[in-house]
Amino acid sequence: MHANERERLIVEMMQGRGFVSFQELDSRLDASPATIRRDLERMAQRGQLKRVRGGARLVARDEAPAGGQGHLSGVPFHENIGRHPLEKSAIGKAAAALCRPGEAVMIDGGSTTLQMCPHLAGLNLQVLTNSLHIVSALLPQPGTRILVPAGTVFREQNIILSAAGDDSMPRFHAPRLFMGAAAIGPQGVMQADVVLVAAERRLIERADEIIILVDSSKFSGPSGHMVCDLAEIDTVVTDPGVSQADRKMLRDRGVNLVIAA
Repeated sequence: MHANERERLIVEMMQGRGFVSFQELDSRLDASPATIRRDLERMAQRGQLKRVRGGARLVARDEAPAGGQGHLSGVPFHENIGRHPLEKSAIGKAAAALCRPGEAVMIDGGSTTLQMCPHLAGLNLQVLTNSLHIVSALLPQPGTRILVPAGTVFREQNIILSAAGDDSMPRFHAPRLFMGAAAIGPQGVMQADVVLVAAERRLIERADEIIILVDSSKFSGPSGHMVCDLAEIDTVVTDPGVSQADRKMLRDRGVNLVIAA
C-alpha cells in the first residue's frame, strides 16, 4: 500500500468522530507500526492532523487557518484557468449536456467544471458547489438554485472546504456529481492535496453517478493523493487529445468515455 493511499485511509477513518487510535490503524493499514508513525508525523507536520496519546485527531476549527488563509497543494486557480482553455471549454459544454432539466447536481470546484456554467442556463437546476467562481457564474441565471457548504475559504482555489470530520455539508443527494482531477490513470483519480480528497469523498458519497472532467494532459500528469478507483467512476469527459491507450484503459474498466469536440 502506497503512502498516498494510507493517508487517504487515515483521513477516512477519522471522519465522523475526529479521532483514530493507533491500534485501529495498525489493524487496517498494510504497513508496519514504524511506517504508520512516520505517516502520522508527516501528516501532522502538514497540519492535516494532531498526534495525541494513542492515536491522532483532526485539527480543531480554532487550530485551523482563519479568515480564508488556508493553503492547498497544487496549481493556484488563476494559473490553472489559462491552461488548455479551448479543450476545457468544449469539455464543459459536453458535460453540461449530460444534465437534465430541473434536476439536482453537484459541481466540484475547478477550472474545467467552471466551463459548464454558461450552458446550464434555462435548465432550472439545483446546484451544490464548493466553488465561489461557480457561484459567481451561476448567479445571473434566475432559474438556477445555488447551495454552498459551510467551511473555510481557500483563496488560491477560491473554494470552500470543511474539516474532514465536520458534518456541515447540506443534506443533499444528487443523480450526478461533476468533478475535476489533478491526474487520472490506471490507479484512479488523484488530487494534489489530501484536504481536497476528504472533501470530494463526501461529495462522492452523495451522488449516484460520478462524472470526471479532465483535459487530455491530466492522463500524463503527476501522481497524487487517491480520491477514488476507476471502478467508482461512471463517465470521463475529455478532449480528442486523449491517447488510444488511455481510451482503452477507461473502456476496459467499464468507464463511459465522452470526447468533447
